[in-house]
Amino acid sequence: MLVRDVMTSPAVTIAPDLALRRVAQLLDRHAITAVPVVDQGNRLVGLVSEADLVLDSVPPDARTGALRERAARGPWVTRAADVMTFDPVSVDPAADLAEAERLMTSRSVKSLPVVDEGVVVGVVSRRDVVHVLARGDDAIAADVAELLHGVEPDWRIAVEEGVVLAEGPDDEHAREAVRRLVTGVPGVTAVRFR
Repeated sequence: MLVRDVMTSPAVTIAPDLALRRVAQLLDRHAITAVPVVDQGNRLVGLVSEADLVLDSVPPDARTGALRERAARGPWVTRAADVMTFDPVSVDPAADLAEAERLMTSRSVKSLPVVDEGVVVGVVSRRDVVHVLARGDDAIAADVAELLHGVEPDWRIAVEEGVVLAEGPDDEHAREAVRRLVTGVPGVTAVRFR
């Protein structure tokens, strides 16, 4: 499965000079964990995540005595450019979703901007992956049946917990063709032959 098959598009994006309160409102309204920061040509220049946004954004309570310590550190940040991650990790829409998931996990990020020739075309998140994994077996089976009907009509399939159980010709080339086709269907976690 490719990133473009599951990414959210178009992406919610912001300009570097957007006020942090507006960034927080966008994240909240769209129920997203990060937002790409783009220039006027929609080219990726940064990323603001929930973590970037909340770090040092809530003023300390004067009753704790921490206020003086914080005030001595300098001016308050007010814009996306003040907190954004510069040069964030991104993926191509034609990238393998499994590779994007490994990248999110290894980098401890919840989402990645999807960039095509420098332009932000979407966002792929852990939530998008979870959504794919949550697809029901009936929906997966219908997609697989439709896919195989015109290409490999001699196959019977069933789906159990995301695993496609395929029964058909005992030919290794045909099995490999079915495996390649079926693994691209959202929600398929494995293919087994009977």
